[in-house]
Amino acid sequence: METTPWVKNEDVVLDQILRPKSWSEYVGQEKIKQNLKILIEAAKKRSEPIEHVLLYGPAGLGKTTLAHLIARELGSTIKITSGPAIEKVGDLAAILTNLSAGDILFIDEAHRLNKLIEEILYPAMESRMLDIVVGKGPSARTLQLQLPPFTLIAATTRIGMLSSPLRSRFGVTFRLNFYEQKDVEQIVEHSAKTLNVTLAKSAVEEIAKRSRFTPRVANRLLKRVRDYAQVKEVDQIDSGVSRKALELLEIDESGLEPTDRRLLETIITKFDGGPVGLQSLAAATSEEESTIADIYEPFLLQLGLIARTGRGRIATKLAYKHLGVSHQKDDSSQTSLL
Repeated sequence: METTPWVKNEDVVLDQILRPKSWSEYVGQEKIKQNLKILIEAAKKRSEPIEHVLLYGPAGLGKTTLAHLIARELGSTIKITSGPAIEKVGDLAAILTNLSAGDILFIDEAHRLNKLIEEILYPAMESRMLDIVVGKGPSARTLQLQLPPFTLIAATTRIGMLSSPLRSRFGVTFRLNFYEQKDVEQIVEHSAKTLNVTLAKSAVEEIAKRSRFTPRVANRLLKRVRDYAQVKEVDQIDSGVSRKALELLEIDESGLEPTDRRLLETIITKFDGGPVGLQSLAAATSEEESTIADIYEPFLLQLGLIARTGRGRIATKLAYKHLGVSHQKDDSSQTSLL
């Protein structure tokens, strides 16, 4: 049976195609872009690698894209790995010793690095030295290898889980924030042109307002709307077509997905609006604690649908209103917000 080779990895290929190739294509995060441009230009004039960079913020806001842009602007090769992928000291040693002068090492999910791995990174980042212990017991000895000049770019959604010694070794730290509506609309328009999809202005606005203020989500929704329009044989996508496609995915006008609403409903119905701890909430919804904390909670906090107190998460009046549930809880229970 004949197969179509591009179908298997279509989404992966599309994500790479939609990724901005220059600063002019990268929309939003203006302050970060300005600082990075200065950092890169100064390093070029000194013919030095830029300082180590730490990027943090919710998932899907462009941390990986920024790493690729930095490498492109510097004309450097980027080597990509992730915290969970580096299981042993030997794994990190192999990566570091294969770097060339001026290379960029990008570590995604840096908060999941093993503590032993972090300790190997300290001298590598500070003095470009790699300390390797050879042998065991009394005959063990330490070898020091000189590493070429390189830049480490680390990305994390949970900066608090990085040790203080590791954080202090980054020359610059940037926090990526959720995007503005107008910025997301620009991203959707650019992606639509790249995919050769005809979108009415109303459709762009419809997709953008349901995108959770996140470029990755906006591009994902655009691809699903495109699929819907293609199956329904629609030439131009307007707000009506977009709305039907997104309603089929159960994404409401605020961008909430079924899991978001289930989290809110659980806090309200099972825990009387809260407060409830993350562990209890995860058990009640059958979701991983890290998934709730990294994926769903930041957006719910951004919308003001939940709040965090010293005793746990609570559902706000806006959450009750969004779900159409009457709010009768005493306001005194929603004090002491962190």
